[in-house]
Amino acid sequence: MTDDQLDVGVGPWPGDPPDDPRYDPELLVAGDRRNVVDRYRYWRREAVVADLDRRRHEFHVAIENWQHDFNIGTVVRNANAFLAAEVHIVGRRRWNRRGAMVTDRYQHVRHHPTIEEFVAWARDESLPVVGIDNLPGSRPMETAVLPRRCVLLFGQEGPGLSPVARSACDALFSIAQYGSTRSINAGVASGIAMHAWIRSYAGPPPD
Repeated sequence: MTDDQLDVGVGPWPGDPPDDPRYDPELLVAGDRRNVVDRYRYWRREAVVADLDRRRHEFHVAIENWQHDFNIGTVVRNANAFLAAEVHIVGRRRWNRRGAMVTDRYQHVRHHPTIEEFVAWARDESLPVVGIDNLPGSRPMETAVLPRRCVLLFGQEGPGLSPVARSACDALFSIAQYGSTRSINAGVASGIAMHAWIRSYAGPPPD
């Protein structure tokens, strides 16, 4: 391990270990080098997930995965950062986890083989499907308020939302762009959309 790696996180617990089942005995002895906020230092992964589950927000995130999109890892990482209820992968089950930076261990991820199955699940949960794409007829997100309970649906890099996904959306929103590029990738778009939800409904994060 390099000196730079040793500087990440915290070392072994100083003094007597705490008598708390949330703490991981191995991390207390060896130190905690994970990419977690300080309040979760030395905690077992299961304890972290249980605590996050108590506070998860009311929005879900979904992304189409027909061509093995490399942005999915970033979408999952954003979902963890903004504490989405769940991430839904629609299409291919396999996705590149590298961009998630291990946050998928703390974020619930569900797979739906088809758009139809995903939409059926959303209807059963009474969750409107909100598409995010720069399409004709999309409303500007900058002047709209997202539903409190919803699923934010993103398409792939390049083609965006598939035609069947577009037709399944209860609402469509676009993100304003001012440069020469035609689109921004799903990883960036997901962070912008999730933060728009946070600005409308979430309070300050815990210390």
